[in-house]
Amino acid sequence: MNKLADQDARTQGPAADQDGAVRFNAVTKRFGETTALDGVSMSIRQGEFMTLLGPSGCGKTTLLNLAAGFLSPDGGEILIGGERMNDVPTYKREIGMMFQNYALFPHMNVAGNVAYGLKVRGVAKQERDRRVEAVLGLVRLAGFEDRTPRQLSGGQQQRVALARALVINPTVLLLDEPFSALDKNLRASMQVELREIQRKLNVTTIFVTHDQSEALSLSDRLAVMSEGRIRQLGTPQQIYRQPCDRFVASFIGDANVLRGRLEGVEGASAIIAIGPVRVKVPCGPLADVARSAAVDLFVRPEHLALSEATEACATHGTIVAHVYQGGYVDTYIECGEASRDRLLVRSGGHEAMTRWPTGARVGISVTSGEAVAFV
Repeated sequence: MNKLADQDARTQGPAADQDGAVRFNAVTKRFGETTALDGVSMSIRQGEFMTLLGPSGCGKTTLLNLAAGFLSPDGGEILIGGERMNDVPTYKREIGMMFQNYALFPHMNVAGNVAYGLKVRGVAKQERDRRVEAVLGLVRLAGFEDRTPRQLSGGQQQRVALARALVINPTVLLLDEPFSALDKNLRASMQVELREIQRKLNVTTIFVTHDQSEALSLSDRLAVMSEGRIRQLGTPQQIYRQPCDRFVASFIGDANVLRGRLEGVEGASAIIAIGPVRVKVPCGPLADVARSAAVDLFVRPEHLALSEATEACATHGTIVAHVYQGGYVDTYIECGEASRDRLLVRSGGHEAMTRWPTGARVGISVTSGEAVAFV
């Protein structure tokens, strides 16, 4: 088991520490007249779980395929362990890859599927058997060696695919939406298991997904991508609490957009007027905006609160629906005076449903200083 966790020495040396285990330097990729990646630069640290997140067509899978060697960049360079990989074929990159459909060989049993990468690398049978046994224990499939893929559940097939990717002791583990075919409960449990294994092995991991909650819960850092570029790179907390632009603020999690006015600047904060209320936000995105200009205030649903319509608050509206979510209630409010769309207020417990029924007129307050504003 300990030998399975040993990483290639190339990721442990000074070059890896200084330059990152994986680096993309101004990488560009075109398909005909379409630019899939436009000068993308990013450094991924040794042992880091990096997620590429974005809508379909944003370039995240193209970036993963470039790291794997399935595609070649049209510009820039890709380095793994400090070594340039642009012209290095996939089989020489020592990467493990797990696909959406798992791509298991139906005519091979579990042991044969897992051992395949070792066999093509010329690893001796005794060593193959030892490493297969170790990795199947790691993914909790000991005793399943003789079963074929069709005799396994979806979660078990996924574990086989993960074991096959890990058994070669990869320098980098690449995961292309591996949970997309699983049901919700199995998906959640496999996410936890994957993260535990990744931490145990300390393997540098690049994970592609379009699922925001998955990205926020799994990642050390994540790169939000759009139109072939990285819009923001940071920890899940940074991305969620301090989005850098309108796209990231809208794409990550739920957000309410309230119409406001820039009243002034106090140090690092801008003062936004929402009705009679003043809200402080980071002034960076508004650095070049004139005073009294119209701005949009982005506020998370958990940072809004309901109150009596007679109380002083940011705005007022009419409740149109409650959605019970178990541990909390989502309340939707028509508020044409302050927002183009219905507002979403997220409240703990059941009080919102009983105190303010559908059709009630309510006040809405901003309860946190974590809002952001953009023109």
